[in-house]
Amino acid sequence: MSTLAEPYVDQNPRTDQLSGTPRAGTIDRWIYVFTAASFIVITLTGFIPDSLMKIAAVQAGERPPFPLALHLHALLMGSFLLLLLAQTTLMATGRGDLHRRLGIASFVIAPAIVVVGFILVPTIYHYAWNAAQAAPPETRAKLQQVVLIRDNIMLLQLRIGILFPLFLLIGLRARGLDAGLHKRMMILATAMALPAGIDRILWLPTTFPASPMAGDLYTLLAVSPMFVWDVVRNRRVHPAYLIWLGVNVPFALVVHGLWGTAWWHSMAPRLMGV
Repeated sequence: MSTLAEPYVDQNPRTDQLSGTPRAGTIDRWIYVFTAASFIVITLTGFIPDSLMKIAAVQAGERPPFPLALHLHALLMGSFLLLLLAQTTLMATGRGDLHRRLGIASFVIAPAIVVVGFILVPTIYHYAWNAAQAAPPETRAKLQQVVLIRDNIMLLQLRIGILFPLFLLIGLRARGLDAGLHKRMMILATAMALPAGIDRILWLPTTFPASPMAGDLYTLLAVSPMFVWDVVRNRRVHPAYLIWLGVNVPFALVVHGLWGTAWWHSMAPRLMGV
């Protein structure tokens, strides 16, 4: 994650009223720190209440203990979010040397997140499936509805599992070559995982589980401060956003198109081997 928050040098500079002002320089340095910190706030807001509720259910014997893959996933994703915040802060405070050394950690954490994620998806799905099959008749229908929700969530997980590493790869390949593309793609890649936390914030208006639309819209809202500042500052849309949307939108259309369909509900168990 080297050069994550290096000052963006526009190859085609355009005159604007903010250029060269102290206010513009401050925002240039700290908008990425703000965005990375907001990702952590969103994640904690969604996962802390949800985790406490599930821990209480485990202690009450209402559900089995969390699988090891879930603990590893939480540890790795939390580490990655903290790494993103540390990297943006280091560049905002002029510590590029330490930033580059610390960035090596992303080459270990990011692949581990993807591997553990692809282990976790079938692990959680099999738990829900087996619980529904073994449940007494009076609770079986409710648990079968849980399985149907897991079918749909799998679509989101597959999208994250493909696009998160793809955008990270684009960002990492740009390090040292295009600081503007690098820092934005690292943040936009991380944003792909935000719906997992957003959908757990119960007080937010939502379309979930009927539709994934709310999670996608809230994700756009989460990256909007960085995007709006880019447009105001540079009077153009940076190519990073065009890449992110150009790849992301087709995947989103597939997810929305398959969400809740009979075909997908018949295909999902086959993919999970049940």
